[in-house]
Amino acid sequence: MLRRALPLPSNDDASPAPEKRPRDAEPSRAQRAWLRRGLGQPGGKLPLFDQNGQNVSPRLVQACLDKGWAEPWFSNPLKPDWLVCKLTETGRGIVRQ
Repeated sequence: MLRRALPLPSNDDASPAPEKRPRDAEPSRAQRAWLRRGLGQPGGKLPLFDQNGQNVSPRLVQACLDKGWAEPWFSNPLKPDWLVCKLTETGRGIVRQ
């Protein structure tokens, strides 16, 4: 089956397209709640556990690290598998919006 190429849109329009923020530029509700908990902590330390005493999801933590909203802070010698993180300035700005 032959596919027909569609014409490319013309850039002849003088008005620029409105700037769109990437969809993932905003944290999810869970990410925002976790990041917000670091605002009142010394150094912006982010919690290892949620309000119910359960471990914070490693996927949530990794997503925030990938977006630059959080960063690793230090290694815990007693629990090397725990990733202790803190808010970045970008993370602070995101949750203060």
